[in-house]
Amino acid sequence: MMHLILFGPPGAGKGTQAQLLVDHFKFLHLSTGDLLRGEIAAKTELGLQAKKFIDAGELVPDETVIGMIKNLIDRICTVPGVIYDGFPRTVAQAIALDNMLTECKEGITALLSLEVPHDELVKRLLIRGESSGRTDDADVATIENRITVYGEKTQPLINHYTQLGKYHPIEGVGSIEEISTRLINKVKTL
Repeated sequence: MMHLILFGPPGAGKGTQAQLLVDHFKFLHLSTGDLLRGEIAAKTELGLQAKKFIDAGELVPDETVIGMIKNLIDRICTVPGVIYDGFPRTVAQAIALDNMLTECKEGITALLSLEVPHDELVKRLLIRGESSGRTDDADVATIENRITVYGEKTQPLINHYTQLGKYHPIEGVGSIEEISTRLINKVKTL
């Protein structure tokens, strides 16, 4: 089974491209936000644990999220692959995910990183803010902070997967179809 991390800064188009990869390859799209909401709605043990943290305004601990991912991986042996969206975000999360997958006799195939210039990200996010009403995409200062935080928090993750030979930068500028074609062609080579 392929395990692909779709990666990129806010505004890179991860959600759009993840769905296109899912449609093309019949992969499972694993969004940690969706996974958390599903576990909470199903009132699983891990979901109830997560709800306590969320209700207290705290981040759900890595081990709880990893447990949810492991439970899902154990149930989905029929899909050809998984696209991770929004996870991992730190080296500690990447190591925990790597360890969990190793226990399942699996591993991360690649980190596919959508590379988009700073000015293009700001432009995309402002447009998305106007059309979606998302307040975090409507203010330039907020956008700049999100991009800065992404850079600070994620560079170590890129370094981690580069050292493992699994980091693959993908040009994230062009039409949706052009970017999708680049991603699909890269996945076919893996």
